[in-house]
Amino acid sequence: MNLKVSIAGVEWKNPVTTASGTFGSGAEYSEFVDLGSLGAVTTKGVANVPWPGNPTPRIAETYGGMLNAIGLQNPGMEVFIRRDIPFLRQYDTNIIVNVCGRTVKDYIEVVERLSGEDVDMLEINISCPNVKEGGIAFGQNAKAVEEITAEVKRHAKQPVIMKLSPNVTDIAEMARAAEAGGADALSLINTLTGMKIDIKKRCFALANKTGGLSGPAVKPVAVRMVYQTAKAVKIPVIGMGGIQNAEDALEFIMAGATAVAVGTANFYRPDAAACVAEGLKAYMQEYGVEDINSLIGCV
Repeated sequence: MNLKVSIAGVEWKNPVTTASGTFGSGAEYSEFVDLGSLGAVTTKGVANVPWPGNPTPRIAETYGGMLNAIGLQNPGMEVFIRRDIPFLRQYDTNIIVNVCGRTVKDYIEVVERLSGEDVDMLEINISCPNVKEGGIAFGQNAKAVEEITAEVKRHAKQPVIMKLSPNVTDIAEMARAAEAGGADALSLINTLTGMKIDIKKRCFALANKTGGLSGPAVKPVAVRMVYQTAKAVKIPVIGMGGIQNAEDALEFIMAGATAVAVGTANFYRPDAAACVAEGLKAYMQEYGVEDINSLIGCV
């Protein structure tokens, strides 16, 4: 039975990783789950300098999910390189570094700094606000998607995964733009923009007013977008959005995803990603599937 998949020449022992921002850089979860049981660990966003994040409150529960407005708080690339890469290298898994920035120059600084480091892939978070363009996210404009992808590819030594924002009219257009810019793979979806109001306090539940909606509530949207994206491009797709178990993961794989990422489920079940990997194996045994790759896009 084969659970291995290959994305941009990088072999994963199974098609399961963690969604950026839900798993730190693995250290805080390592006592609950064997990181080596995952195909890859995707880190929290890493910027060129430390980011303080947004003011609190910045988390709110919602029906079927949660809103977050963390603001990509992180200690910056130097701390990440010194502390987190050596920790993750203890485990037999691929390291995917999520990269964030407010300008193209920000992204390039991180990508160049990581070029000589022992990491396997880069995931570029283009849902960040582009400060040079009045705050609209890089990922909400097809021209900007193609340009930032091409610029990152010029400087990157590792394969580049572009993480797409769902807050667009046509996800296939953004996917094709990233492919045209030279992306090696795509990941989606990032969070959907949402809002919650505290009716007792008569104020916004989040200090930022809006936040990113994740969890089971977004899964049908995510599956649809992964399906559309996989049909629109020839490069591999990593699917995510509300995956709690192997059944959820299989929907994404059958829609066309080569791999999947587990996010919000990590918060209430730290070993969720490992359980998904085990569940995929159990499904293959039950249904006599010899190769996980035969299920990719089977619908």
